[in-house]
Amino acid sequence: MARRSRVIAAWCAVLAVGLSAASADARSETAVFAGGCFWSMEHDMEPIPGVTAVTVGYTGGRVAHPTYEQVSSETTGHLEAVKVTFDPDRISYAALVEHYWRRIDPTDDGGAFCDRGASYHSAIFVDSPEQRRIAEASKAALQAGFMKGRTIVTPIRDAAPFWPAETYHQHYAAKDPVAYWEYRTGCGRDRALMRLWGRQAFN
Repeated sequence: MARRSRVIAAWCAVLAVGLSAASADARSETAVFAGGCFWSMEHDMEPIPGVTAVTVGYTGGRVAHPTYEQVSSETTGHLEAVKVTFDPDRISYAALVEHYWRRIDPTDDGGAFCDRGASYHSAIFVDSPEQRRIAEASKAALQAGFMKGRTIVTPIRDAAPFWPAETYHQHYAAKDPVAYWEYRTGCGRDRALMRLWGRQAFN
């Protein structure tokens, strides 16, 4: 019995070390995108394989700890945005940027779909030279290809402090799906994306 207990204890120790190593090896990175209504950006980015978390919030402005009311008043300089946490072993930043493009209208310089105003502008916020290189290359390829003849107005901006939005905005589509889908359908977001991207929408 004593020998069996020692064997079990040894195996438990080995398992614990293995789990600790696996945890240490797990990596995560973040990407910040603005694409209009952050409820919809969160809804559309969360299901992407490799995305582990999405937080809605505000960024790019000059006011610390902004509220939704302040941002929607268009006096803070902030954009509604999402911070996407992802596993780079499952999805690359480049692939995530490609997903992002097909969830917005990058030619709209007045807002996003039915939501108008500067706080609904699109933007990619980069936190490293590598993210900037990837985002700018992706934008250039899109401009020369699918968007040839139209002008992409989505800027590539340096990362700024990201302020999480109020709790009631987080996972809004999941918490109140009826209200969310009434908003989204009325806003015409999906119809506009299908007109712009065709079968590439949401890919």
